[in-house]
Amino acid sequence: MKPFTYAYATDATAAVTAASGGAAPATRSPVQFLGGGTTLLDLMKLDVMQPTQLVDITRITDASMRSVETTAQGLRIGALATMRQVADHPTVRRDYPVVSEALWLAASPQIRNMARVGGNVLQRTRCAYFRDPSWPCNKREPGSGCPALEGQNRWHAVLGASEQCIASYPGDWAIALVALDASVQTLAASGPRTIRFADLHRPPGTTPHIETSLAPGELITGFTIPAGPHTRRSLYLKVRDRESYEFALASAAVAMELRGDTVTAVRIGIGGPVAVPWRAREAEAELTGKPLTEASALAAARVAFGGAQAREHNAFRIPLGQQTLVRALLQAQSMELKS
Repeated sequence: MKPFTYAYATDATAAVTAASGGAAPATRSPVQFLGGGTTLLDLMKLDVMQPTQLVDITRITDASMRSVETTAQGLRIGALATMRQVADHPTVRRDYPVVSEALWLAASPQIRNMARVGGNVLQRTRCAYFRDPSWPCNKREPGSGCPALEGQNRWHAVLGASEQCIASYPGDWAIALVALDASVQTLAASGPRTIRFADLHRPPGTTPHIETSLAPGELITGFTIPAGPHTRRSLYLKVRDRESYEFALASAAVAMELRGDTVTAVRIGIGGPVAVPWRAREAEAELTGKPLTEASALAAARVAFGGAQAREHNAFRIPLGQQTLVRALLQAQSMELKS
């Protein structure tokens, strides 16, 4: 780990002021925010991230950055709320079960107690080539190459990747957020703004080192999820190599509204072999207005992975992702909604 200086802020404006400046993408900025530190400190120990200053935001006293609030319009979650706090909130569990389940399945109890939801959506890929500085990596050093293209790529993306980078996005909660049309509130030196969650993460394209649409020093302050009848019939399904604390080989976040067996509205997020949190809008269109059966669910799943591009070791994740989505849709159909 390289030497760094430490500072803390007691309000969001002071944190942004301390971290603003410079032209580097947010993930490469020399000043980084420190929340739970469950990802950042790991990457600093590996010398993958080498900030010269950390700004501790856990002492910010603004209650709105720590609270979970539900209204008739929807759900607002402060960025400094812990994963456990959100997952365990009784209204979230009843009215937005996909949110709760995605957080419960994302990490160990120790990490859920420590990690903040604002940092959770910004966690970086688990690609072994990215996390080992002895290998070249376009995400870490632009233009250096992507050894995963011809190397060990079992854990890499089949949706949203590019010829410059096939790293997968590792998170779970973000898949629920993209499915539910969430938005992100931020504060930058230029002032506050709201971003569609679907626009927060950038596909790798030719610039995989630019991972988000955040400016250097821009701080996530909260998330908003709009209410709707689909949020209660929702779930997160995660398939992994082992049951405890493992990243998804395939996952699906599903929220739907039914009239009898007919799908009147559905929202689908895909996780696992994806370069960014993935919204399967074509699959949603395939299902809407049709009776939900195993056959119609499979047709939608094939549409969801219609643009998938496999490499030598990750081709199995396409049929696995399809079957995971089918299973999620049918399980959501059979849910008994809690009163």
